[in-house]
Amino acid sequence: MTVVTRTLRRIAALTLTLAAIVAGSVACSSIDDTRIPRVPVNIVFQTIGVWDRYGVGGAMEYRYFVKGSANQSTEPSDFPYTAASATGFGGVLLACDYYGNTVAYDMCCPVECNPQYKVRVDYETNMAVCPKCHSTYSVFENYGRSTGGTAAERGYGLTVYRVATTATGQRVITN
Repeated sequence: MTVVTRTLRRIAALTLTLAAIVAGSVACSSIDDTRIPRVPVNIVFQTIGVWDRYGVGGAMEYRYFVKGSANQSTEPSDFPYTAASATGFGGVLLACDYYGNTVAYDMCCPVECNPQYKVRVDYETNMAVCPKCHSTYSVFENYGRSTGGTAAERGYGLTVYRVATTATGQRVITN
């Protein structure tokens, strides 16, 4: 085999690899995670002690955060919410993924777009499930992508929120 032939084969292989990467990138961005209204999210864990009590610390741990109102109960019931606290459209699902990363999602099912229909993690399948349409979402990997039901058929995913640590050590969930 000549040097020119080997070079051309390497270029062809590299071109195919790049094409596959670009195609994969486009496919990943086709998930619609913006179906629910954008409303404020602001959950502040003021101290490490508050995080240790209410946060998540290990793979596949999760917590729900819902700042209650007249027709909605508060979760966790004893969390120190403030006047500035906000828990999104349907509440916040805080989770620790398989790799130890902290992630947060809006609990509202993007198929239903109604804060009454909150996804809940099914202990047996480790998927978040909508109680109405029964769509399932991968919250411990794949950043809230739908894995079954109407949401998967339509390419919907859960809305993702930011989880950050401030310079003073506070943990904050925001959008």
